[in-house]
Amino acid sequence: MALIDLIKPEVIKIPLESKSKEAVLRELLQLLVDSGKLNDFDSAYDALLAREAKGSTGLEDGIAVPHAKTDTVKTITLALGIAPEGIDFQALDGKPSNLFFLMLAPPDQSGPHIEALSEIARLTQSKTFCRMLLRSRDAEEVAELLMEED
Repeated sequence: MALIDLIKPEVIKIPLESKSKEAVLRELLQLLVDSGKLNDFDSAYDALLAREAKGSTGLEDGIAVPHAKTDTVKTITLALGIAPEGIDFQALDGKPSNLFFLMLAPPDQSGPHIEALSEIARLTQSKTFCRMLLRSRDAEEVAELLMEED
């Protein structure tokens, strides 16, 4: 599975306007609603909050991957938000997060869910790539960078 097939400019927000963890989740979910990829905002939001309650999906080095399984989507659905100044997402390293890969997957698609998570992990291992994402001017530039990395 290629992330670029899932992340198009209409589901990329740069810069994020949010200043809190919950607001980031809402802002990225709204992108999915506005792009026609999600109909049930509230159920998806509840699923993300339930997942976050088990442990923060704020990783290290400015990366956060909020994700949840929910039957509000029929296939893996992604949104990407970039906050150059950083947002407190209760990350494992205690630092602000800058890159937010929000992923929703149907409960019966564990394999593709794991594949997408590992592809995000692979992409974000490159500090140079992450810096390039942070310096992007708009959603189209981010989509181009993802295409080049694919």
